[in-house]
Amino acid sequence: MKFPTAYTLKQISDILGVAYVGADDFTVTGMNEIHVVEAGDIVFVDHPKYYEKALNCKATTILINKKVDCPEGKSLLISEDPFTDFNKLSQFFKPFEKSKISTSTSAIIGENTIIQPNVFIGNNVKIGANCLIHANVALYDGCIIGDNVIIQSGSVLGSDAFYFKNRPEGFDKLKSCGNVVVEDDVEIGAGCTIDKGVTGSTIIGKGTKLDNQVQIGHDTAIGKKCLIAAQCGIAGCVVIEDEVTLWGQVGVTSAIKIGKGAVVLAQTGISKSIAGGKTYFGSPVEEARKKLKQMADVKKIPSILEKLKEQ
Repeated sequence: MKFPTAYTLKQISDILGVAYVGADDFTVTGMNEIHVVEAGDIVFVDHPKYYEKALNCKATTILINKKVDCPEGKSLLISEDPFTDFNKLSQFFKPFEKSKISTSTSAIIGENTIIQPNVFIGNNVKIGANCLIHANVALYDGCIIGDNVIIQSGSVLGSDAFYFKNRPEGFDKLKSCGNVVVEDDVEIGAGCTIDKGVTGSTIIGKGTKLDNQVQIGHDTAIGKKCLIAAQCGIAGCVVIEDEVTLWGQVGVTSAIKIGKGAVVLAQTGISKSIAGGKTYFGSPVEEARKKLKQMADVKKIPSILEKLKEQ
């Protein structure tokens, strides 16, 4: 998320009430999660395991819970609780805006787009031309929908990220202030749920088609011309390249990549990044031909054991 105008390090420290390391006028232009940060962004880290990764990422201001050596060209914000302070910044720069009507007056809807009854369109939503939005769809604040998009009934775009910190008193929620971007010629089936990015965008690429009851987690980027069948569940921060096919009930863990043109057969569990141009099956996932051969071999085990008994 980019700020509406550049802030100084001192101004950010005053918002949070924390100490800092760096020049008072060090420029801060936004905030993001580590996988999408750019120069000028703030990133937060609250565990020693990830200090080095955060200090060496593209972000130039690190919100951290320990005073460490500051890398050259960067700045630090020293916080007792970076998770909470990151939430404070989200709330400061993008507070929740209550809706009072079903279609916000700030929404922009393109020519020849049809909006069926009982659709909710939140603040600052943009919908392109020649779209068809069926009944009971919810488009949360900031959603961007391209041209020629079809969204079937009951789908929800822009719900909060499933992102919590486990504390002794309960789970603490990381506030979501990103959005969902749906490019041209996408079709989204009935009952789909697409979470917005924490501070960035969840993206559905041009020409991609989603079946019914598909879940897509926060900050996931799906490429062009993908097919995703019913009841697939895709976690957050996943990268799915162009022309990937996921058949029914495929589950995808967070922060992995699925290469261009991969085909994943039904009920597969993807727990690691997989290369493009191949067909996959099973849990844990393997190339389909290899996995099916293993399953065929397993079926031979009883007869092998019987032969051993006879010897």
